[in-house]
Amino acid sequence: MELRQLRYFVTVAEELHFGRAAERLHIVQPAVSQQIRRLERSLGVPLLTRTTRSVALTEAGQRFLPEARAVLTAARRAESSVADFRDVRLLRLGTSEGLGDRLDVLLAEFTRRAPEAQLELVHAPTAERLQRVRDGSLDATIVRGSRSSPGLDFTPLWTDEVVVALPASHPLAGSEVVPFASLAAIPARLSSPARNQPLYDLVVSCCREAGFEPLLGPDFTTAQDTLGTLGFGRPHWTVFYRAHANLLPVPGVVFRPLRDPSPRMPTYLATPSDRRVTPEVVALIEGARATEAG
Repeated sequence: MELRQLRYFVTVAEELHFGRAAERLHIVQPAVSQQIRRLERSLGVPLLTRTTRSVALTEAGQRFLPEARAVLTAARRAESSVADFRDVRLLRLGTSEGLGDRLDVLLAEFTRRAPEAQLELVHAPTAERLQRVRDGSLDATIVRGSRSSPGLDFTPLWTDEVVVALPASHPLAGSEVVPFASLAAIPARLSSPARNQPLYDLVVSCCREAGFEPLLGPDFTTAQDTLGTLGFGRPHWTVFYRAHANLLPVPGVVFRPLRDPSPRMPTYLATPSDRRVTPEVVALIEGARATEAG
C-alpha cells in the first residue's frame, strides 16, 4: 500500500468521477484507475463499483475512506514536524480551480520577491484545504468568495471577472457584452453548490437580479467535458473566471462579458489565526496584490 494510492482513492471517493479526480491530481485518468486497482488487490476487496455512467463506494470503501484520510493527515503532520529544520524555506499553498493565467503571474511575482523559497502547490476541495491550513499541513490556501471560518484569517488578494461561455453559433455570441436577462430562456450548466457554493450563489443571485430564475441543466463537470458539449450540443451556457477563460480557446465556444449585473468574485488567502505570518506568505500576498494592480 502506497500513500499515492490512498491519495488517489480519497480523491476519486470525493469526486465519484475518475475524470474529475485525474484533473485534480494533474495526472492521466488511466494512472488513477491502475493505482486504485492495485490498492484493491493489495487489500483483497473492491473499494469502488464502476459502471459506464457512475462510480460509487462499496461498503468496504465507505469503511476504508476515513482511515485512508487519517493516514494521509498523519503523513502530512509528520512532514510538517520537521519543516523548521529545512535549509530551504517551503511554502505549501492550496490552490483553487480556475485560477488560469492569474496563477502564472502570481508564481512569477512570488519568485521575484522570495527567490530562495520553494513553493508546493496542493489542489483539493475547499473544505479539505481549509482544514489543512488549520492543522498546519498547509501554510495557506487561496479560496474564492467571502466566508468566515474558525481559526482562520482571510486576506483579500484580488477580484475576478466572471464571463459567460456560449456556443459560437448562438445569436448572443455576436454581442460584445451579454445582458444577463438575455440568458433567461437558455439552460445553464453550473457547478453544483456542493462543488462550488460561492460561484453557484453568485450566478443565481445575478439571474434573480436580472429578473429570472436560472433554467438549470446538467451540472458542470470538467472544463473539457462541459465546453465540449457546449460547443457542439444543444444550446446552453455556463460561466468561467476571466483568468481561466483566457487559457481556454475552444472551437465552437465564445466567452463574453456580462452586464446588468456584471458578476465579480473576490479571492482571499486563508492563513491560520494562531500562527505567525511567515515572510514567504507576506511575499505571496504582495505578489498577488501586484497582479491586481497590474
